[in-house]
Amino acid sequence: MVILFLFPWLVGFFIFLLCPILASFYLSFTKYDILKKPVWVGLDNYIYLFSDPIFWKSLKVTFSFAFITLPLSIIFGIIFAVLLNQKIKGLSIYRTCFYLPSIIPIVANSIVWLWIFRGDEGGLFNNFLSKVNITGPLWFSDPKWAMFPLIIMSLWSIGNSVLIYLAGLQNIPGSLYEAAEIDGAGSLHKFFLITIPMLTPTIFFNLIIGIISVFQYFVPAYIMTSGGPEYATTFYSLYAYQTAFEDFKLGYASAMAWILFGIVVFFTWLAFKGLANKIFYQGK
Repeated sequence: MVILFLFPWLVGFFIFLLCPILASFYLSFTKYDILKKPVWVGLDNYIYLFSDPIFWKSLKVTFSFAFITLPLSIIFGIIFAVLLNQKIKGLSIYRTCFYLPSIIPIVANSIVWLWIFRGDEGGLFNNFLSKVNITGPLWFSDPKWAMFPLIIMSLWSIGNSVLIYLAGLQNIPGSLYEAAEIDGAGSLHKFFLITIPMLTPTIFFNLIIGIISVFQYFVPAYIMTSGGPEYATTFYSLYAYQTAFEDFKLGYASAMAWILFGIVVFFTWLAFKGLANKIFYQGK
């Protein structure tokens, strides 16, 4: 009877998840352009990756974005969650405002931020800078600045992680803070000696989710820059997409996908290996 209820899910899992995964693994060892049958080439796709200059550029862009965005999203997420955990008037409005950007469709978000960081005087941010006699850069046309709006946009949409941090904060027993106040602890002492240690399971969860998502960053870069200028915003996932559906090198793109899978697994394992023993669980 249980199998009967699971059968629709099993069918969907087999057709839409397991089969594509196995197919991409097979195609990663072939030369395939949709129009012709796959031709087995062995490890040629993987070997060619290491001599592909755009592959290395996309890795550099992705790692740079990840190592900047992920720590900042954790830091700002905790700070905003602590602020939204205070007992102040109109708190529900503030919480809604912080969470709202994360539920706006990412395409709409991208178009809005594309307008904000337009390089001419019609751009909202450059228009603001001109009021104080500062000439803003050509954001998406300058390789030195093209990444900056994408980082700002990603930090603007951290409402989901803020909500999770807020739930973790509300799970911390108030008696711990009361005992610390009796002992004369100040706000900073309570934050670093109580809040952060008790929040480590939530931080660890958001870290793992962040690692998985940040290495797959795609839609904003695709809509706003298409990887330019000069490959300055060619993220790994974007390059894999362009290789597959613009250059029709599906075998090569499949090899890139499995390399990305290995990168995500490695950093996830690294997080578990390095931080799992430093997580404080209340039940222990």
